[in-house]
Amino acid sequence: MTRPGAEIVAYDDGAALERTVGKLASLPPLVTSGEIEKLRGLLAEAEAGKRLVLQGGDCAEALDDCRPDKVTSTLKVLLQMSLVLIHGAKKPVVRIGRMAGQYAKPRSSAGERRTVNGVEVTLPSYFGDLINRAEFTPEARRPDPGLLLAGYQHAAITLNFVRALVDGGFADLHHPEYWDLSFVRRGTLAAGLREEYERMTRTLADGLRFMEAIGEGSIDQMTRADFFTSHEGLNLWYESAQTRRVPRREGFYCLTAHMPWIGERTRAIGGAHVEFFRGVRNPVGVKLGPGATPAEVVALSHALNPANEAGKLVFITRLGAGAVRDLLPPLLRGVAAEGRRALWLCDPMHANGTVAGGRKTRSFDAIKTELEGALEAHREAGVSLGGVHLELTGEDVTECLGGAHGVTPEDLGTNYGTACDPRLNYQQSLEIAFLLAHRLSGEAPGGPRGPAVARMTP
Repeated sequence: MTRPGAEIVAYDDGAALERTVGKLASLPPLVTSGEIEKLRGLLAEAEAGKRLVLQGGDCAEALDDCRPDKVTSTLKVLLQMSLVLIHGAKKPVVRIGRMAGQYAKPRSSAGERRTVNGVEVTLPSYFGDLINRAEFTPEARRPDPGLLLAGYQHAAITLNFVRALVDGGFADLHHPEYWDLSFVRRGTLAAGLREEYERMTRTLADGLRFMEAIGEGSIDQMTRADFFTSHEGLNLWYESAQTRRVPRREGFYCLTAHMPWIGERTRAIGGAHVEFFRGVRNPVGVKLGPGATPAEVVALSHALNPANEAGKLVFITRLGAGAVRDLLPPLLRGVAAEGRRALWLCDPMHANGTVAGGRKTRSFDAIKTELEGALEAHREAGVSLGGVHLELTGEDVTECLGGAHGVTPEDLGTNYGTACDPRLNYQQSLEIAFLLAHRLSGEAPGGPRGPAVARMTP
């Protein structure tokens, strides 16, 4: 790995790193090539405006959080959000979790300075549990090759549990009422959202029963919701160890996740990450920040999708609430003018960070404003918005300001649990889903909706 940016973090034990990478390369894949090809097909349909994509999950997964309640709560909130989108937009939804591998996190600085016992101490930044640990000690912050193997093991456990839940009927659309989290009926969820969601689940369940009664042949396919996994492919040692050829298929597959993505900091043409991921069959996402130019985005399209295939390339814009209306249309028009294929998602979170009370946070109003601005920009350019990319949790955290429940700066310390960036909590996530569903259906939030249940598919 000699390209620029290949080693975001330097390991000081080369022999241990080599042993760990060799071990990872000998282990079974985390995902299959068949699953990856299925996702490519679904993303191609989303690119054509026939589906929506909901990509969401934790900012940075922690190995210690590999617990059934955490995994289940993330699946539940994604299912609930997708149900809202299906009902409002009348389109199938592709669900992609930021999970089972989102253990590495880019940082703006390689080092972190703190005052410890009156002395200024600088240690390596915390880059996620795939690389080092969050505790501010020399031992914890030392990049540890053994964490690559620990990350693989926890990803495998998470994926095994997710597959068991899905195969066991967890996502059966016959019973959307079972997806309620514990706080659906608590005061933390705004009454209007709770009532609208409960009314919607009843409507969907009635519609499914009606379709079965008239003998709809495809009903079995409608009751099962697929989940796919994604993470930022930051650590190329981890990604390369699980990249291989697959019998009876052409090309190489990165088998750590269905859809890896390249971050804003590592998307340089000629850099290690673009060079690596241009060689895999997986669909690949690319984060685009406010510095991205149409020429750069077109160049990324040629590098990462040279054959211009549908379902291969996903651009994820993160431009900021105040800039999205100005910056996004030129990018959309530039790519379209060159005839380049891509699916566009809006990440309304990463360019809207702020600090309150000494804690990193995000404004729900800014997140909402960027999402609305992205929708307007896509309509103006005549390019479909394919979906959203969100950092969220099914837990009742207080990390982002605002929303119907009105999280204030004073509330941030109540349940601030993120290891890196602030996440939408359960009710804020549902709010975003309702907002997007209403906008896509052409209604004002809270406006009337016809059932149109017979046209829904998962």
